[in-house]
Amino acid sequence: MPRIKKEPFFPPFEAKNLLPFRTWIGLVNRETLRGDAAAAFTNAAVVLPQAIAFAAIAGLPPQYGLYAAMVTPVIAAIFGSSWHLVSGPTTAISVVIFATLSNLHEPGSAEYIQAVLTITLLAGIFQLLMGLVHLGQLVSLVSHSVMVGFTAGAAILIALSQVSGFMGIKLPRPEEIDAFLAAIWRSLPDVDPYVFSIAFGTLVVTILSKRVWPRVPNYLVGLIFGGLLAYALDAQSHGVQFVQSVPTGVPQFAAPDFSLDSLRTLSSGAFALALIGLLEAVSIARAIALKSKQTLNSNQEIIGQGLSNIGGSFFSAYLGSGSFTRSALNYESGARTPMAALMAALFLFVILIAISPLIEYIPIPAMSGLIMLVAWKLIDFKEIKHILKSSVSETIIFIATFFSVVAINLEFAIYVGVILSLSIFLRRSMRPGLPINVPNEKVSGRPFMSPILWNLPECPQAVFARLQGSLYFGAVEFIEKEFRRMEEERPGQKHFGLMLDGAVGVDLAGADLLIQEAKRREARGGQLYIGVRYPPIRRQLARFHVPREIGRKHIFRRKTEMVPKLVANLDPKICATCTTRVFRECPPVPDFIGEDQAKDERAQEAPAAAEPAQDKELQLEPSLQSVKPEAEKA
Repeated sequence: MPRIKKEPFFPPFEAKNLLPFRTWIGLVNRETLRGDAAAAFTNAAVVLPQAIAFAAIAGLPPQYGLYAAMVTPVIAAIFGSSWHLVSGPTTAISVVIFATLSNLHEPGSAEYIQAVLTITLLAGIFQLLMGLVHLGQLVSLVSHSVMVGFTAGAAILIALSQVSGFMGIKLPRPEEIDAFLAAIWRSLPDVDPYVFSIAFGTLVVTILSKRVWPRVPNYLVGLIFGGLLAYALDAQSHGVQFVQSVPTGVPQFAAPDFSLDSLRTLSSGAFALALIGLLEAVSIARAIALKSKQTLNSNQEIIGQGLSNIGGSFFSAYLGSGSFTRSALNYESGARTPMAALMAALFLFVILIAISPLIEYIPIPAMSGLIMLVAWKLIDFKEIKHILKSSVSETIIFIATFFSVVAINLEFAIYVGVILSLSIFLRRSMRPGLPINVPNEKVSGRPFMSPILWNLPECPQAVFARLQGSLYFGAVEFIEKEFRRMEEERPGQKHFGLMLDGAVGVDLAGADLLIQEAKRREARGGQLYIGVRYPPIRRQLARFHVPREIGRKHIFRRKTEMVPKLVANLDPKICATCTTRVFRECPPVPDFIGEDQAKDERAQEAPAAAEPAQDKELQLEPSLQSVKPEAEKA
């Protein structure tokens, strides 16, 4: 017998993972480059003010946000898996970095900046290790409903974050939803007409240009229109804010702090940031992959994120992750390949070096209008409607994730979604199906089918069931209760044939349950018969000594081998009076029983009395008689 090679728990890392861009580089042509370039220029214009704002949130000078927006997406695009994900500084990571390091060093100081780069390096190493050991499979626990709810909730937050720039009023943070909505209501009379006109005009032109000129980058058209409208209205003299001039230059080389004290102090915060970054990046990549129909490699994406943060930490770039706004803008603007992310970084560099003065003519309200449209397109109303109509459990997951994003924060929402998805999965796996089956002589081959659905008689001494799921420790309690329920409802059916064909696997607790059930059946005068077709499950049973404990003669490969052995061990006295004859292997009905039945039939032709009527009912419906407990027969 050939030796079966065991599959390692962690698949080996292959050299081809070092060059993942080979899977998409062949798709690059003149047409894709045109779409990628348009999306890249729009993305570069949008990320410019965002990077400055995110750096301020993280307690860093503005150039560090720009460095993160240039270095991180390049490495992530080359070594990642998603074709549309754009990495870089994000709001959530910026906030967590500030909360983690502001108590250790003065924000903006040289020590603070070095600590930021060190924690970025550590987080990148953690992410890379997770990708190398294939922990990307854990992302499969994030169900589709989690992604839909997460995307919709993030879209709401993105839209709410732009209300201030859309209306020209100062508002609290959108995470404080009660205070935010109340502030909007109070500030409606104070809406700046110039700001609102530019933002609303940009939004309308962007939508119309997509319908009129579908091949033209509509976001870029809207951005140009917003700038021209601001110039026509002389908006700057009326207090409308524009993108400020930013420092120019290439990312500077900087070495993180490798001292043991620093690594020990920052390791716990780095691990938390690594998890948050991966959840954001992979979740966003999966959400966009659903729209683009791309097959995503989560492990490769994790590796790309880790390498991008490791490399970025040596070029003054602080921790980055996938950005919902820029990734969605990248996809909606017509990006076809990761070349869009590469060119966006290049365009950002060119903008900083060559045409930095022109950026000052882009009004902030125009970008708010664009981001509003991006947020709207992130909400998949069709899929939300489908979830609400099709599944109660998925609806609960969607609602919980959505409200966690809006009312709490993005990271906690992902945790909530994963926990709920895992809980529902475990609940289902802990309650496997155990349907009872009997041979159906009405169908060719006499397959085992449901006696209830097909109105089939059961053997009064034996019951057959098929386990539909894993026989593991989490399901043992439920399966044991089902065994006891079958025993109470069918006390006469002391022999039990259990098919494990549909079982995914058996562990030690499941094997112990089989052994105990065999002993229990034997003590009641019956036997347990196990049918196992697939060799992996037979090997599992052998590893846990099930054949040795219950006897190899009680384990079979097929039902055709099991049934003759089972029938041979039935009580011949009961078989002698049984008329159901469920199995082909059942002995023929004795002649004297047939004569008695004929006499009973002739007697029942007389005027009906109480007992003859009852006998007639038993004779006409033997299937009902076969399932009655022996106690009731007595």
